[in-house]
Amino acid sequence: MVEVRVEGVVKRYGATEALKGVSLRARSGELVCILGPSGSGKSTLLRIVAGLLMPDEGRVFFDDEDVTHLPPWKRNVGFVFQNIALFPHMTVYDNIAFGLKLRRLPKEEIDRRVKEMLKLVRLEGYERRRPSQLSGGEAQRIAIARALVIDPKVLLFDEPLGHLDAKLRDELKFEIRRIQRETGKTAIYVTHDQAEAFAIADYIYILHRGVIEQGGTPIELYTNPRSPFIADFIGSSNFIEGVVREVDRQSYLVRVDVGPFEIRVRGRADLSPKDSVVVSVRPEDIEVARSPAEAEELKARHFNVIEGSIQKKVFVGPYLRLEVDVGYREPIKVDVYGERRFRYIDLPTGSRVFIAFSRAAVFKR
Repeated sequence: MVEVRVEGVVKRYGATEALKGVSLRARSGELVCILGPSGSGKSTLLRIVAGLLMPDEGRVFFDDEDVTHLPPWKRNVGFVFQNIALFPHMTVYDNIAFGLKLRRLPKEEIDRRVKEMLKLVRLEGYERRRPSQLSGGEAQRIAIARALVIDPKVLLFDEPLGHLDAKLRDELKFEIRRIQRETGKTAIYVTHDQAEAFAIADYIYILHRGVIEQGGTPIELYTNPRSPFIADFIGSSNFIEGVVREVDRQSYLVRVDVGPFEIRVRGRADLSPKDSVVVSVRPEDIEVARSPAEAEELKARHFNVIEGSIQKKVFVGPYLRLEVDVGYREPIKVDVYGERRFRYIDLPTGSRVFIAFSRAAVFKR
């Protein structure tokens, strides 16, 4: 198993700087996701790790070996692309065996490894099939088997599920995680899908406009975003602008004047009165009550209880999305899960409700 380190990598395309001094690490045996919107530089970074592109500045290391200027075949990486690049004229067996034949391994060794890979990806008995006879999910499993059969030092995935439908993506992401764990390979996985990254990653780097905005475990990123961009990109959030009225230096409880109401939230050491801030509150962290009596119960659990009226309802299935007018310039999104969602589904627009929350993030503007 190999540790991958990227140090200060810069990549330019003419006057455009696609990567701006990116550094990251994938520890031995970890699955690390590079997560970001389209155009953020994710695939460029992955191709630099693979050796398919050369950086203009910076270094790439596999353990202590500087591989920055080594071609891909000397790095020994397995690469799984979004567009499944199976040879259509070859059988599944020959597709998987292709890299081994190039290395001129003995026929018996090739046969043993191919069968091991088919067992690993749970497609035993598919040896004689052609790519045209495979489903999208099966074809991608064969592509993974082909990448693994050469026993690569590092596995690289570039949006491998992007072409599949939602149900197949959901199934195959867990298969990729299982395969990575069983083989113990260090893996770097590029995606724009937050749910995909959160489901499989040990560690995630969020790349935005060629810069690593934040790195952390899924829990760290979700609960402690460092910027409004992270809070918005990782899940959904309400953003409420205001001005700091008071900061308790012992508890870091911050009072924020929004205008029509006040918000109390655990803040940061660098906040001071009169600072302009943005408070981020996730819809699923908000409770809702139908009556003043229920609102009184919420006051025992939350810093903030605010009266409002239902402006809009959307039934999503697992949860009910409410948009509540509290006098701010935008309604507050509230997600109600479980049996409680059926208490609000028939409430007419304009109905009086109370929202309550304590968990929030606060950012300087």
